[in-house]
Amino acid sequence: MITDEEWMQQAFQLAKKSEGQGEVPVGAIIVYQNEIIGKGWNQPILLHDPTAHAEIIALREAGRKMHNYRLLGSTMYVTLEPCAMCAGAIVQARISRLVYAVEDKKTGACGSVFNIVQTEELNHSVEITKGILERECQTLIKNFFKEKRLKKL
Repeated sequence: MITDEEWMQQAFQLAKKSEGQGEVPVGAIIVYQNEIIGKGWNQPILLHDPTAHAEIIALREAGRKMHNYRLLGSTMYVTLEPCAMCAGAIVQARISRLVYAVEDKKTGACGSVFNIVQTEELNHSVEITKGILERECQTLIKNFFKEKRLKKL
């Protein structure tokens, strides 16, 4: 059985890929029955698409692979807490479990600022595990923004 840390390591590698493309380093994978069914990394700048977040790209790929937009029984691993848009999509996809590395105190919608994925009024609730590979993912994000600020000087 593959551990949460091992799955998150794969999401982390995708985050590094987005960093290499000049995007905010966020990576996501979706796992169903011990198989990756969707992968994504941030690409809104590259694709000129504000919805091209890692989670959305992974959800689209998983839906195509499963021939269904409902991904019951699946787990999403993402290096940064999803925003409101992504959290809404996670609920719509019926993801069973969300594992994220780093809380986003500015735009997080899975417990930090909002908690869309566990709102009682919605028809689906997502189990959350957080803090897996937190230090590594946080360092990647902090260094990315530090370099961005230095380039502006």
